[in-house]
Amino acid sequence: MIARRLAGTALALVSALTVSAPASAHAGGRDAAVDRQLGTAYAATARYKYLPLATDAGYEPHLCLERPQGGMGFHYFNESLFGSLDPARPAGLLYEATGKGGRRLVGVEWVVPVTGRNMKRPHLFGQAFQGPMAGHYPGMPTHYDLHAWLYKKNPDGLFRQWNPRVKCPASAMKGMSGH
Repeated sequence: MIARRLAGTALALVSALTVSAPASAHAGGRDAAVDRQLGTAYAATARYKYLPLATDAGYEPHLCLERPQGGMGFHYFNESLFGSLDPARPAGLLYEATGKGGRRLVGVEWVVPVTGRNMKRPHLFGQAFQGPMAGHYPGMPTHYDLHAWLYKKNPDGLFRQWNPRVKCPASAMKGMSGH
């Protein structure tokens, strides 16, 4: 039942994002190709609103990151997806605490490890990745990353790194450096 509802929601978003219209008429001034890619990302990750499906797919929990400018929430990374520039295969999922012991999906993140001094900055959705930056946990490589707040509006922008509407619970480990 939940999976059917999520699939319906994803299909509705993909349909809404892929309606043919002039590029300048799309939300936020994005072109149609970017909207289609965002629809693909949403459709591919909507099932991870149910956290057990994310962990079954190889996403492992890591710390909750928050700074004065906002939070990212709890990171769940699938290291086998590091380096992916496929909209349907983000390496990270971002969750916030629901206040009732659960976690709610708020965004997704692509992670591209730095492979050399002359590595070109990756791009996806017409956006340059942030970085390079140190890993967020022991063993995570220096990398570039790109966030997309697909599930919780970020008033600072869809692709901004920090979302002022996302907070970490007081009991969670908060990242005040790095990222």
